[in-house]
Amino acid sequence: MQETNDILISDYKQDYAGNNALAKDLIFMGGRQTYSLNGEWHYAIDQYDTCLRQKWFLEQYFDKDGRSLPVDFSFQDWPTISLPCSVNTEKPELFWYEGPLVFTRTFSWDMQENMGKKVFLRIGAANYFSYIFLNGKYICKHEGGSTPFMWDVTEYLEKENRILIVSDNTRNHLFVPTENTDWFNYSGVYRDIELVALPTEYLKDLKVNLVPHSDFSQIRIAAETSADSGIVTVEIPELQIATSMEIQNGKGEIVVEARPNLWSPETPILYDVTATFGQDKVVDRVGFREISVEGRDILLNGKKLFLRGVSVHEDSQFTGKALRDEERLTIIRTAKELGANYLRLAHYPHHENMAKLCDEQGILLWEEIPVYWAIAFDNPATYNNARNQLEELMCRDFNRASVIIWSVGNENLDSDDRFRFMGNLADFAHQYDNTRMVSAACLVDGETLSIKDRLAEKLDIIGVNEYIGWYSPNFEELPQLMNNSNPTKPVIISEFGADATPGLHGSVDDKGTEECQEAIYRKQIEVIRQIPYIKGITPWILFDFRCPRRTAAIQGYYNRKGLVSSDRTYYKPAFSVLQSFYREF
Repeated sequence: MQETNDILISDYKQDYAGNNALAKDLIFMGGRQTYSLNGEWHYAIDQYDTCLRQKWFLEQYFDKDGRSLPVDFSFQDWPTISLPCSVNTEKPELFWYEGPLVFTRTFSWDMQENMGKKVFLRIGAANYFSYIFLNGKYICKHEGGSTPFMWDVTEYLEKENRILIVSDNTRNHLFVPTENTDWFNYSGVYRDIELVALPTEYLKDLKVNLVPHSDFSQIRIAAETSADSGIVTVEIPELQIATSMEIQNGKGEIVVEARPNLWSPETPILYDVTATFGQDKVVDRVGFREISVEGRDILLNGKKLFLRGVSVHEDSQFTGKALRDEERLTIIRTAKELGANYLRLAHYPHHENMAKLCDEQGILLWEEIPVYWAIAFDNPATYNNARNQLEELMCRDFNRASVIIWSVGNENLDSDDRFRFMGNLADFAHQYDNTRMVSAACLVDGETLSIKDRLAEKLDIIGVNEYIGWYSPNFEELPQLMNNSNPTKPVIISEFGADATPGLHGSVDDKGTEECQEAIYRKQIEVIRQIPYIKGITPWILFDFRCPRRTAAIQGYYNRKGLVSSDRTYYKPAFSVLQSFYREF
């Protein structure tokens, strides 16, 4: 009888307890040359997690005396799939699969050309736990399905290499997001896989921003390096900036006088920034703007702003979460056609290219981490994970002018544990970044029918999700809600809406019809336009998106609250209603 560790030991994952890839391990990637590992990978469904249990990565084909051993894998005979992708949309037999998947490929590495360099593996995102192995060694693991992670693999590389990635999207109540969500739990490695070779001393991070409340005349430049000391030089040619800063204890910061043309949705002006540290150089395209709150007003570059927005998921009928840039541009073009100047990227960090494209195209962004519904607010490990995901997001997108709001969560019941959890996240976001606003999508207080949440004291802008006319069918509650509320901060209606199956018709009272959705939009807008403290809206949602919870005939495993069908071709009448409202501004 076979007596292997995977049978006898239940805590096999303790062998992979160390080497956690965290936000502190990320490296600034702007302008760097990378070696792509995208392409064809062999893969296997591994429902019982046998790869981790039996340590397939060791490739033990023979015993110590050279006799062949039976193995439960056959890397080169496995089928192939092109990564990055959401495997559910790539292979029909995997459409509903949740659980461990093993991906492997071989690649060559030029040891001579990269001699003396530090080499890092970067994965843009994989859902949800990732375990990385290289040439028979455990490298690192990462928790979180929507943010990038990196690890130094210099000492593990050889001329010919085998890499394994175990990607496991099994849901769990202690995770972020938790086991119960309202979107499709796509599997796989769905963002870029790449290697980057750097000098032994390199720039680890570069942050460039307009100094708040400086009369738009000062630019802060902060750098972090792998070495304790040295000089970083920075150039912004169009602003005639050529300066340097001294690095002490691995960090440096300077403030320079400048008068940049300010970035806005109407004038999305970007400047080329170059930073050099020894033999290392990075570049970025940065816009300079100031976002702030004054009383109940939101100000962009000192001018009052109404955020004409819409929510959007990172979900494609055809590619799942592995959107292409053309699909991202379709989102932006459709939002602009709607008259929007703003998008809420729900409910997790979207691909970094989305923010870069919004920088170029002139769309403001709310970016969010998946502290969604009933997170384990009393669990310290869950909090640490949420905070790390928030830091990974803020580190990745700090230089993006389009990003004006960090959101620390969505639709969480007010409790002591939740207040501590999300309040601490809000405090951390403020400490990390004083150039943006912090918000969260809060629930209405059902007892008082008012905008009332203890978390509001930690937020700059209050987000409110309300589905009056849909989940709360008595529409008289909406003006009551507004009249019962007296917030001292600006409010964004972060969600309202109604399902509408494309092409389904009936009366305004028939749930799921286009007429019902259209009527709810008209009534919502009629009230919202009269409320002085509402400074923006992001109705739910731009496109229909896939969701296993939605099993009714009018849904068909989709959330049908989109203004546009899931294939992006059919515009429901409510689209025109919202478009007409936005044209008033």
